[in-house]
Amino acid sequence: MLSSSQILRRFCCSSAVAGSSPSPSLSTAQKKRLVFLGSPQVSASVLDSLFSASSAPDSLFEIAAIVTQPPSGRDRGRKVLPSPVAQRALDYGFPSNLIFTPLKAGEESFISCFQALEPELCVTAAYGNILPTKFLKIPSMGTVNIHPSLLPLYRGAAPVQRALQDGVRETGVSLAFTVRQLDAGPVIACEKVEIDDQIKAPDLLQLLFGQGTKLLISELPSIFDGSAKSKALPQDESRTTLAPKIAPEESWLSFDQKALVLHNKVRAFAGWPGTRAKVSVLDPKSGDHSNTIELKIITTRVYESSEIPSGEADDVFFRKGSLIFPCGGGTALEVLELQLPGKKVVNAASFWNGLRGQKLKKL
Repeated sequence: MLSSSQILRRFCCSSAVAGSSPSPSLSTAQKKRLVFLGSPQVSASVLDSLFSASSAPDSLFEIAAIVTQPPSGRDRGRKVLPSPVAQRALDYGFPSNLIFTPLKAGEESFISCFQALEPELCVTAAYGNILPTKFLKIPSMGTVNIHPSLLPLYRGAAPVQRALQDGVRETGVSLAFTVRQLDAGPVIACEKVEIDDQIKAPDLLQLLFGQGTKLLISELPSIFDGSAKSKALPQDESRTTLAPKIAPEESWLSFDQKALVLHNKVRAFAGWPGTRAKVSVLDPKSGDHSNTIELKIITTRVYESSEIPSGEADDVFFRKGSLIFPCGGGTALEVLELQLPGKKVVNAASFWNGLRGQKLKKL
């Protein structure tokens, strides 16, 4: 049976794009051997910057290999495709036999290949796999991670989502050495970012990884000469907060909660898993509940008017282009954009017009 890395190589060989982009074989022996680990689209943007920096005449490093998640079924057809990072590397003409996709970073066959590369530094950005001790011992200069929070705040798998869910107005990105304990290594540098109350998780992820990439590029010389290790600051464990992985069942909205809580959840869970609500469609003539529909809530804001429209407690109203959902504590949530299953995203006015006089009740 082929290993996952062998499967990727065979897959990549059939889809590699020829080009004149950076290749490890073109690098001089003096350059440091850097291995990049990442998987989603935000990681591909980091890889872009590393390719650009490595091709500069005075570059201190070469990209010796790339490690990413295995090919998976994506899109509606569930076609098996390489990760965004793997695809980006292929687009650059990076050798497909140097793109590794272990199911777990501790696989013996992968560790053996990885050790043979003699990497000096590893850089991780949303890789998506836990790195075991036997992996971390291999790169002579260590492993550095771009983490989209101000460590030790929001350690874990979903720092951006959990920060938005908490309604923070200040967040940031940290560049830290990787240790066995999750996101607990010494911090080389960090940058604070002020955010508004409308930004959604995908946009904030892109912003923070963009800032983190700039931090990484500026700090690489100190990492390579060893001074970063002496200046890196240990984290204050007493300030640690966690950002656990999001479960799909968390996507449901409960209108017993206050509107601000729900608005922050919509922003936090934008992209995946999204936020959902069930409503009942009522025929006002007969009074019958014709059917129950599931809505994906896309864009919201807190209803600022001091007066909630009068009606029954579960009634959903339409005011000035928004659906108004009464919420806990006498608050209300404005829904500006939404989506029915299998349909395109529409604004609230288009959805309301499609009801043709029928009424909505929240469930």
